[in-house]
Amino acid sequence: VLVLDVMNMDGHLGDTFLVNGRIQPYFEVERRKYRFRLLDGGPSRFYNFWMSNGMTFQHIANDVNMLPHPIETNHVQLGAGERGDIVVDFSEVPEGVNELYLVNREKQTDGKKPDGELLPYADSDQLIKFIISPVTNVTDNSRVAPNFRPLPEMNTPVVRTREIVFNRQNGMWTVNGQIFDNDRADVIFKRGTAEIWKISSAGGWAHPVHIHMEENRILKQNGKPIDSGILHCRKDVFTLYPGDEMKLYIRFRDWTGRYVMHCHNTVHEDHAMMVRIDVVP
Repeated sequence: VLVLDVMNMDGHLGDTFLVNGRIQPYFEVERRKYRFRLLDGGPSRFYNFWMSNGMTFQHIANDVNMLPHPIETNHVQLGAGERGDIVVDFSEVPEGVNELYLVNREKQTDGKKPDGELLPYADSDQLIKFIISPVTNVTDNSRVAPNFRPLPEMNTPVVRTREIVFNRQNGMWTVNGQIFDNDRADVIFKRGTAEIWKISSAGGWAHPVHIHMEENRILKQNGKPIDSGILHCRKDVFTLYPGDEMKLYIRFRDWTGRYVMHCHNTVHEDHAMMVRIDVVP
């Protein structure tokens, strides 16, 4: 039964996990590489994806782009609306091990934010079971290239700096103290220019901020420069944890028109945590 408490303004956590619309599905795999696209499609839950044996995999893409090069890691953390592509090589699983799970180790007890700690493997949420073929002599001609596309240069001159605060005021979700008005442009952006946006989260909530139409770059997070890793790459969802501030390099290069920026916690978005962006010639 699908249930949503429309009076819960923090965010909604269900009690059943779905993968592609199914509860605890399984997938039969051979001992070779597979590419998986992970999407946090829930309304308010954060995920920290691990393999149940802790094995590493290649993280090759984020929200909308291939990374400059693969990153070997053992986990991928996503907020609502964030995406990530990984390549798991099941040939690295020891012989005799024929089952693994993709699990969520992010502890979260309410819709406001994650609790800030990892669940033990034994207590983690089992999302999908992989049934691994016992056959070991599998031909796999696929490979993960050492490099993909380089990041574009941030060479467009900056013409303006904006501060954008996501908050809760008088029982309503606000951006810079205002609720959404479809007839009001909160940002007027000249196409082909660049701006610096300082986005921040006030209060005790996490906000995955989705900027439509364009991918942008994080320059600093909480005052620290971002010069490597996943956050260094182009993104269109920027997760702010309580008290966070991100400094972004923003460009709208291609089209004019009306676009939006909003919190991807569905409850927050539905209760007007959104702004209209007008890109003009």
